[in-house]
Amino acid sequence: MPLLNDGGFALENVQTGADTLFVLLGAILVLWMHAGFAFLEVGTVREKNQVNALVKIISDFGVSTIAYFFVGYSIAYGVDFFAPAAVLAERNGYELVKFFFLLTFAAAIPAIISGGIAERASFYPQLFASLIIVAFAYPLFEGMVWNGNYGFQQMVASIGGAEFHDFAGSVVVHAVGGWIALGAVVLLGVRKGRYTSEGRVLLAHPPSSIPFLALGAWILTVGWFGFNVMSAQKIGGISGLVAINSLMAMVGGLLAALIVGKNDPGFVHNGPLAGLVAVCAGSDIMHPIGSLAVGSVAGCLFVWLFMLTQNRLKIDDVLGVWPLHGVCGAWGGIAAGIFGLEKLGGLGGVTLVSQLVGTLAGVVFALAVGFIVYGVLKVTVGIRLSEEDEYNGADLSIHKVSSSPRFD
Repeated sequence: MPLLNDGGFALENVQTGADTLFVLLGAILVLWMHAGFAFLEVGTVREKNQVNALVKIISDFGVSTIAYFFVGYSIAYGVDFFAPAAVLAERNGYELVKFFFLLTFAAAIPAIISGGIAERASFYPQLFASLIIVAFAYPLFEGMVWNGNYGFQQMVASIGGAEFHDFAGSVVVHAVGGWIALGAVVLLGVRKGRYTSEGRVLLAHPPSSIPFLALGAWILTVGWFGFNVMSAQKIGGISGLVAINSLMAMVGGLLAALIVGKNDPGFVHNGPLAGLVAVCAGSDIMHPIGSLAVGSVAGCLFVWLFMLTQNRLKIDDVLGVWPLHGVCGAWGGIAAGIFGLEKLGGLGGVTLVSQLVGTLAGVVFALAVGFIVYGVLKVTVGIRLSEEDEYNGADLSIHKVSSSPRFD
């Protein structure tokens, strides 16, 4: 018989209620991050594509919810929601809010991709790609890492001596999203007029609104403490170490991008995000000084690789999502195997070999998904706006309205 407190409620109900509230608050914070994705893109793209950025992010979230509820969550965790409501409401509906929390992670994949393919991608093919990725592709790798599906973690442990550690998704979410985006960006091609026929940069397309870009970065930064801290998924697992590691990595990324990026506001506001992407994997096991180093490296990586992709490699990744999420996410997965070691002040339980194996698996998986999904769409329905629609802008071409309508 459960122990009762003076109010007549079973203490176990208090515990599950607290866990449910904890995860629900985390879900709300990460949902709020999607507003950050939206405004980061709004502030970066040209004014004629701002409405499209807003509509894409919220539409992708809607599609992702349906895909993950009916298919994706079951693939990852073997749980569905076809039971009666009375069953779903058991334990204060904890399983439902856990789904909500993990959905916000899954929906981050299309939000990441959106920034890379901005200003020239067709609207409905992208929504269909989001459906396929969130229903089938992302949950496959998510379940392998976070639920031990298909013997993946046992395989990694047999090779490296420990399971692959990714506490809050440096690889599972960010690297996977960033490397899928790289495939989409390459297949989509560069924006018209971006480069000359000789490959020189013709138009730089600076951010249209630094205030909106900064707003997006701030929203993401604040929401990220739900992304990382609430990944414990139980109130009893909450750790101040995760919060402070996130803070130190954020500051490391910020200051590194400030210095290496020579005060450029776009780099300054993306630097904290680079640090936060990188710290996700090992935020529960690293020392705060190690997290500062991880974030600092991530801030430098973002600036250097953004410039490299845009100016040398001619990869027209509008928001730099491959450097920010793909590369910094992979760095975070590897860094957990370095700065998570006891000899470097971490809590241990990880090995560099296992982190390398798990990270490489995520990168290869995501690249394959990106080229397959967007490659099939390219040869069947097409994934790019017509040259005229791109010139007019996605706002007028797709949504028939501009971000600043004129009535004169």
